[in-house]
Amino acid sequence: MSDDSYDVIIVGAGPAGLAAALYAARDRLKTLVLEKLMPGGQIATTNRIENYPGIAKIDGPALIEQMHKQVQGFGAEIKTGCEVTKLGKTQRADISVHCGNDKFAAKTVILAPGSSYRHLGIPGEEQFRGAGVSYCGTCDAPFFKGKHVVAVGGGNTAVEETLHLTKYADKVTLIHRRDEFRAAKVLVEELLQKAEGSNSNLQIKYSTVATAIKGKGKVQSVKLKNVKTEQEQDYPCDGVFMFIGMVPNTDFLKGFVELTDKGFVRCDCAYLRTTVPGVFVAGDCRIGAAMQLATAVADGVVAAMMLKQYVRDPDWWKEPVSDLLQPAGW
Repeated sequence: MSDDSYDVIIVGAGPAGLAAALYAARDRLKTLVLEKLMPGGQIATTNRIENYPGIAKIDGPALIEQMHKQVQGFGAEIKTGCEVTKLGKTQRADISVHCGNDKFAAKTVILAPGSSYRHLGIPGEEQFRGAGVSYCGTCDAPFFKGKHVVAVGGGNTAVEETLHLTKYADKVTLIHRRDEFRAAKVLVEELLQKAEGSNSNLQIKYSTVATAIKGKGKVQSVKLKNVKTEQEQDYPCDGVFMFIGMVPNTDFLKGFVELTDKGFVRCDCAYLRTTVPGVFVAGDCRIGAAMQLATAVADGVVAAMMLKQYVRDPDWWKEPVSDLLQPAGW
């Protein structure tokens, strides 16, 4: 049992957590980062990054390796293979962080456990991840210029990302298991207008699901099934984009901080304060997150800087957020 005490403990070593650790450690705060697997999170599985400002092209593992070394260079301690299972309060009013048989304490905590893309769980999905299967149109659409891609989903993100795909791919086929979209009306109208336009590169298939992804070395087709007629077909394509939601990695936080019905951490989006004094949140696990590499890093920086304000003046936590910035449920 460890009783080590830190100025700040950061849960998660993805881009948000590493950015927070960099700023905290540079300010000479005793910093501990706890990561259940290896540093990187979702971005560590990305083969090519072209939309991170200032870096024309880099792969995810290389970027994370640089961030990891930079953080360690300023003295932050990083423990991998250490899954946080519980948070609580110590007798000294610090925050306790439980990780297996170890327990750590800190004056402040930054939650950055990230989120995971929701998967369909169909044959070929994992096999071709990074070889034609993607979960982020904003990230990967440029790699499919001149190609034919299939998009899956029916919510706001699915519609927005599909429209983005049409700017790059020669042909985009959006499949949805229902007869109508659940996305916002204005987005659906834009989608339908695009699909019905002359020489449109967008096709919509309703009442359709994907049941398998096929190919040799890369995606070459997807097996589609009409849920009403049960008719199946092998549909040629170069890529499959899954836009079916995100699952925040926040089960261990239930009962400690306030979560939304979908498990995202409630916070004020200006200062990234949670409902527990001294506990901040950063990255894809929070409400309002943009789910992008650059914004995750920015969140980590903001959380670390706001943390300093709290350390200097704990009463600052009581200061209200303006009505303009206050999210529902705060």
